[in-house]
Amino acid sequence: MSITATHIGYYLLCHRKLWLFHNNIQMEHTSDTVYEGKLIGETTYQQRAERYTQLEMEGIKIDFFDAKARVIHETKKSDKAEHAHIAQVRYYQYVLERNGIAGTSAILEYPKLRKTELIPPLTQADRLQVAEWEKGVQVLIESQTCPPRIQKALCKKCSYYEFCYVAEAE
Repeated sequence: MSITATHIGYYLLCHRKLWLFHNNIQMEHTSDTVYEGKLIGETTYQQRAERYTQLEMEGIKIDFFDAKARVIHETKKSDKAEHAHIAQVRYYQYVLERNGIAGTSAILEYPKLRKTELIPPLTQADRLQVAEWEKGVQVLIESQTCPPRIQKALCKKCSYYEFCYVAEAE
């Protein structure tokens, strides 16, 4: 199985979430937060589908890619996990570059917050960082044991919250 941008994002948020996701214990379909995020992605910037391309390769799926300007557009519900969002976009850039599409930039958009963030093209340091993330993901997903749960404020909004906290408490 190829590593996806979701793997990278989860790697930076929670190793347990990554391991569960990779092992097909997926809770996103039951999460109102995930549903709201998908709804925002589907209903915001609808005109983009006419102007920009959807791009899929090597396990990544970019909903809006401006091929002419080489700009990735990524829409998110909240900036609470912004470091993971940036990592996902960096991974998109990395995979695109690996496939001959170099010099891409990205725009992270948070429509509910009326906020955008420009992500510049990859630097050599970025490439090395993304390669390290890939290695870290590979080690975690090959592990036979689920990592321990973490306790962070973001856990309460996680689609795995009940699995990690409620199920273990019983």
